[in-house]
Amino acid sequence: MSNLDREAVPAVCGGRGFVVAEPVRELLSPRRVQLGESTEVRRLLPNLGRRMVGAWCFVDHYGPDDIADEPGMQVPPHPHMGLQTVSWLHRGEVLHRDSTGSLQTIHPRQLGLMTSGRAISHSEESPKPHARFLHGAQLWVALPDSHRSTEPHFEYHAELPVVTAPGLEATLILGEVDGATSPGSTYTPIVGADLTLARGADVRLPLEADFEYAVLSMSGEAHVDGVPVLPGSMLYLGCGRTELPLRAESDAGLMLLGGEPFEEELIMWWNFIGRSQEDIERARADWATGTRFGEVKGYDGAPLRAPELPSVPLKPRGRVR
Repeated sequence: MSNLDREAVPAVCGGRGFVVAEPVRELLSPRRVQLGESTEVRRLLPNLGRRMVGAWCFVDHYGPDDIADEPGMQVPPHPHMGLQTVSWLHRGEVLHRDSTGSLQTIHPRQLGLMTSGRAISHSEESPKPHARFLHGAQLWVALPDSHRSTEPHFEYHAELPVVTAPGLEATLILGEVDGATSPGSTYTPIVGADLTLARGADVRLPLEADFEYAVLSMSGEAHVDGVPVLPGSMLYLGCGRTELPLRAESDAGLMLLGGEPFEEELIMWWNFIGRSQEDIERARADWATGTRFGEVKGYDGAPLRAPELPSVPLKPRGRVR
């Protein structure tokens, strides 16, 4: 998914100096962003106060939207570099195309994972015909410097491991939980899991004390470490936890995001992650001239144009504003 803001604001991310080194309960409210003609998303990361959770650096939650008489998601070809995109659905389908030649329809609770590496472009759209409802999340993972120039590629994993407990099913998106490991490629210590809670569930999920965590509410009524988290909001939890209490007032869906605090400082501008202003300027110029990012074939429409660069210098600073 693209950041479609026409006046893209640089986000300064990374560095351990801004990691909360103890358990906290910091509720993050979303910013509403229009994505195309018929899809509105709730942007949780980057947030006004917090930019990253481990290597997770971008989180959009959308739906559930009734798109029976709408085109649904329509995101034209756009570029990425220095990151991975994670497409995750609870309802509906998304058709992914990219410049490596990938063409894949992504279904609920199946992993679409695109590693941009040095450069890739892709589009996302609701298929024709498509299901009535669309509900999901789009997330980005920052690549460390040692892997940000890797060859671009796309992975699709229809079968993912599931951890169960009374009233809980945890589907592994990335990383490991309670001994189960996702097949998705990772480049830093990271975890992502989809949590389905049955009404009345009262469980404790094992965590890594060295990771920082956050929980995104997708649906239903749930308490995370005693804090009610409503759909479309996210609770930042800090570090230092070995388990996470979860209680469901109704059937509920959550996403657990975490990882080792990301050491490197980054610049995230539009759909690019770099380390310097020169990185970003070069990527923007390459996209404008049709080089490096390849071509997305089969999408009916023109690619996105990059917004203008800001007049102030782009500088990596830290994880929080």
